[in-house]
Amino acid sequence: MDCEQLKLCVGIILNIMPSTLICGAHTITLQTETEDLCVHLTPQTYVVSCLQLRPGMRIAVFHRRDALPEEQHSAYPAYLISTLESTDHIVLEHFDQTLTASNHSLRLNISPQTDIQTANGQRFTCHPGNRTLLVYYTSVTKSETPQCCPNKIIVF
Repeated sequence: MDCEQLKLCVGIILNIMPSTLICGAHTITLQTETEDLCVHLTPQTYVVSCLQLRPGMRIAVFHRRDALPEEQHSAYPAYLISTLESTDHIVLEHFDQTLTASNHSLRLNISPQTDIQTANGQRFTCHPGNRTLLVYYTSVTKSETPQCCPNKIIVF
């Protein structure tokens, strides 16, 4: 998974409609802080915890940066979708052995309370370094490389 090709958008689901462009897909209209955005939820989209999405949910959508809509009413294909609590932040990035993101935007300080699991929901007991991680956190330090104690990590 090349995280550099993915863009994060966070917002509230306004509606979910069957897609007229992709068989078996749904188009989700998402209200972000700056605009309304449409994304395609396809059978290939990974939805964290397999939750059924519905209007009013706050979600994070990772979509391909280079998959630009060709027309005004088309939608970005979603790669990954996760629900978020109102105070949650989320990042999908490759983290090295020291648990520093490849773009140096975040360093993880794992605590015994950090829930670490695989993409299929199994407990992950190994060191999560040198892997792509989906990280949920609520606050960061104001250091040169911001640090956080994540609430939850999903290992890919």
